[in-house]
Amino acid sequence: MPADVGVLFVGDIIGRPGRQAVEMFLPRLISQYKPSVVIGNGENAAGGIGITRDICREMLETFDLLTSGNHVWDKKEGAECLTKEPRLIRPANYPEENPGQGTAVLITRDGFKIGVMNLQGRVFMEALACPFRTADACLKRLKKQTNIVIVDVHAEATSEKQALGWYLDGRVSAVFGTHTHVLTADARILPKGTAYLTDAGMAGGYRSVIGIKTDQSIDRFLTSRPQRFEPAKGPLSLSAVFVEIDGKTGRALSISTEMMLEKALE
Repeated sequence: MPADVGVLFVGDIIGRPGRQAVEMFLPRLISQYKPSVVIGNGENAAGGIGITRDICREMLETFDLLTSGNHVWDKKEGAECLTKEPRLIRPANYPEENPGQGTAVLITRDGFKIGVMNLQGRVFMEALACPFRTADACLKRLKKQTNIVIVDVHAEATSEKQALGWYLDGRVSAVFGTHTHVLTADARILPKGTAYLTDAGMAGGYRSVIGIKTDQSIDRFLTSRPQRFEPAKGPLSLSAVFVEIDGKTGRALSISTEMMLEKALE
């Protein structure tokens, strides 16, 4: 078997434009990187917030696994998707009474097992269980099956994401942040071998405020009134991160990011 495992991760997929961006760009990235597995965050895939049965099935024809976050509950079908589809996971630090699981194990065509963990931050978000201690508990289970573990940290605060990256350095293969929808410029391998990126960005409309129509977002800030947000349309963009991992040790060997646009901006 080859020594290395490749993981391609796509940030938050925002509504129909995000799904269209996946259809447009992901085949090119797969051809370029030839990943062992492809993972995406699908919590905003239906109308820009939440997920439905049909969209979950549609996306799992493309992705090997979908992670999520706080918005996975925002459509009533989200809980049903988590109950029936083991390849859609939710943050592990939600109470155990909730449907779904916070971890999963994928098996590549080459026979490698890849553990995936989903966590949610607490700063400026729901008061969930500690993501640090939850990660410890999840790792005890995952490490019995594999040394290769990928973590999606769905969090608002950059500091919390970075702290989790350092906390897990040397114990997981990669930590990718999601939720803030803006690809960050800090992709690196931490000293003990964990690949880290504060935010993997998003797939959706490029001329937007984190994937949402600009006028709606501006109006929300000007008036402080609740708004019914809609995903911005084209031009489309997609952000992704690719990490190479040593199949035996689970240490990251390289990390790179991509930002793809439908057409040159005028």
